Amino acid sequence: MSLARTVRATAIPSGSVIATQLPGAQFADCFETADPLSDTSALQTWLDMVIRTPGWTRALMALRNRLVSMVGLKGVGQLHDGTRRSAAGYRVGDQVGFFEIRHLGEREVVMGVDDRHLNVLVSLHKRMQDGQAVLALSSVVHIHNALGHTYMATIAPFHRLIVRTLLARLDAAAPASTSPQRPPRA
Repeated sequence: MSLARTVRATAIPSGSVIATQLPGAQFADCFETADPLSDTSALQTWLDMVIRTPGWTRALMALRNRLVSMVGLKGVGQLHDGTRRSAAGYRVGDQVGFFEIRHLGEREVVMGVDDRHLNVLVSLHKRMQDGQAVLALSSVVHIHNALGHTYMATIAPFHRLIVRTLLARLDAAAPASTSPQRPPRA
């Protein structure tokens, strides 16, 4: 599949909840694109994206989980594990895939996963900019030790590719509410 949707690196949106987590972070990035799902909540958009995680991404995550278990990091599963098709009923503290919801608003959802080596936060933030609906996917990581630094240096290129791919595939996610819950093979 080609990456037809324009995705660009940008600053973490000012005024977003995740922006408050930047102080002390050792890693942060943000990618944005036009939002074809502007009428849905941030969490619903996240669910619609991750239910269609490409097969190569799922294979990389499975490999990551096997490898990191050998060096004391926890395996986290897959982005779509245990997700429901609808955002209705999710609350702060609930699991969405391998992330825990830390903030849940209509325009932004912040999710995180903590380990003794690092804490990861991910935000899907929706806003209007110059009359256009924009979607930003941000990551902020607080690293606690050398193993965390080594891990981030190793996975950062894969992380960026996965984020760009998820955002680029948003057009395919648009009809998720009528599609089967099983992720398609890619």
